[in-house]
Amino acid sequence: MHPLDQTDREKAGFEIVNIIGINAFHGDSSACLLINGNLVAAAEEERFRRIKHWAGFPSEAIAWCLRDNGLKLSDIDHVAINQDSSANIGKKVAYTLLKRPDLSLVMDRIRNKRQRDGVDVLLPKAFPNDAFRGELHAVEHHVAHLSSAFHVSPFEEAVVVSVDGFGDFASAAWGFGKGTQISVDERVYFPHSLGIFYQALTQYIGFPNYGDEYKVMGLAPYGKPNYSQAMRQIVELLENGEFRLDLQYFRHAKEKVEYEWENGSPSVGTLFAPALEALLGPARKPDEPLEQKHRDIARSVQVMYEDAFFNLLNALHKKHGGDAVCVAGGCGMNSVANGKITLRTPFKRVYVQSAAGDAGGAIGAAYSVHHSLGGKRASPMLHAYLGPGCDENEIEALLTSRKDEIAAAGCVIERIADEQSLCQRTAQAIADGLVVGWFQGRMEWGPRALGNRSIVGDPRRADMKDILNLKIKRRESFRPFAPSVLREAVPEWFELDGDVPFMMQVYPIRESKRALIPAVCHVDGSGRLQTVDAATNARYHRLISEFKAITQVPMVLNTSFNENEPVVCKPVEALDCFLRTRMDVLVLGDVLVQRVGALT
Repeated sequence: MHPLDQTDREKAGFEIVNIIGINAFHGDSSACLLINGNLVAAAEEERFRRIKHWAGFPSEAIAWCLRDNGLKLSDIDHVAINQDSSANIGKKVAYTLLKRPDLSLVMDRIRNKRQRDGVDVLLPKAFPNDAFRGELHAVEHHVAHLSSAFHVSPFEEAVVVSVDGFGDFASAAWGFGKGTQISVDERVYFPHSLGIFYQALTQYIGFPNYGDEYKVMGLAPYGKPNYSQAMRQIVELLENGEFRLDLQYFRHAKEKVEYEWENGSPSVGTLFAPALEALLGPARKPDEPLEQKHRDIARSVQVMYEDAFFNLLNALHKKHGGDAVCVAGGCGMNSVANGKITLRTPFKRVYVQSAAGDAGGAIGAAYSVHHSLGGKRASPMLHAYLGPGCDENEIEALLTSRKDEIAAAGCVIERIADEQSLCQRTAQAIADGLVVGWFQGRMEWGPRALGNRSIVGDPRRADMKDILNLKIKRRESFRPFAPSVLREAVPEWFELDGDVPFMMQVYPIRESKRALIPAVCHVDGSGRLQTVDAATNARYHRLISEFKAITQVPMVLNTSFNENEPVVCKPVEALDCFLRTRMDVLVLGDVLVQRVGALT
């Protein structure tokens, strides 16, 4: 049932408030839609543009949110963006006067701001025949992050933390949420940033692309923290939980660092200064081999980040108490650190939203406005299936139009209406060592595939990682794959227990179980799990249950359905990815597309 349009609202005699939230002019541009405070749609722009981490104005995502709910832009009452150029203006002026950075750095930033069109200009450009009549709201970047974590969490009150690169001249903010309100205690301002620290060292290790920090996180367990003393020279931890960078090791404070954020994949110039190479030795070039030194530096970087993160959390617990914490910001994607929160702080309950990074700021901006208007808290976000759906008619039309091409590729099509049979057949294929593309329902919100746009495999096979990299992913061998595990089986297989629906925490796997699931067990005995609940994804839960019935293992290997591209969004993209790779089986809704000989 779609919302009423403006005329119907007036006839019905009650008010429906529609709010669009957007993340623009940062990486992972995105949009979401709230209807009377309920989150009904959310998607990243990259899924429509097919360019990873697409930055710019999310016109396609906005258009889809409207279309999916039968709305026009003229039906929207408020548009909220997670950026406020007037925020922290005093800090900006003081820094410029006191630190006197390179004048070209200041002028370049001013020039970029002036040259870039604002939302008030970009909306009518994107929707020339549909006038926006509502109100625009600029929400400070970290306020949006805090809201994106707390206002969709299951907690009535909690400590709330945002740690990031930079947004609106701040790199971190924290405070306490209660009900609909969030009080901000403090911020860390430019040029100090844990996000910049991690990104600069990521570049130093030879991973230059935007978003490559997860590679350092994956590489870290292969090393030893032999460079921890050097890291302590780079990052200073303060007693109140704050942190400071030794700026001699970084360029961003006084020099112009190249940033490209608009209408494409983001790119960031070199952040580290020559002093870092004087401290650690020459930086690794991307085409040079990884040596043990680089693994040790990666481990030392991760340890330093964790020390800073837990120093902050412990200081906040000392001030506010309680047992719940919500985490957001780009550094909130550090699932290794998130998984240790209950071990290294007094907090016992942790919530990290599925799009903890900048994309999630769209939700935070929308909820900040919703609550500023007196709106009540909505139901917590317990699943991330908020994107474009999977229409059976669309699937049928696609398979009919491409049947000759599918047959020429040596594949057969089989329709299976009974869900149990579909899941049994697929589970058996996984148990037989086949690689399965699993495309169901609504696309996930956030960077993780969570059982609707996933490639699944057998976690018992020690060679499954190599098989996936050979057939599809073609990525670094050290990067781990994740287990999707039945929620009820977590205590038996992991040393910690908890809900991890968004794959945002790494837990240690019980030592007695590690040899049983080598494909999802990292070198340090941990796994970045996703807990799967029948209440939020019944079909995926059933698939894993059928796999358990065959193998006695209550989990499958899960990785994103893509091949060096954004996660697939539409059925046609899933089919294209299947056909151009060596995937064995594609499950598209109720249809099995299988390479001849792959299934019996």
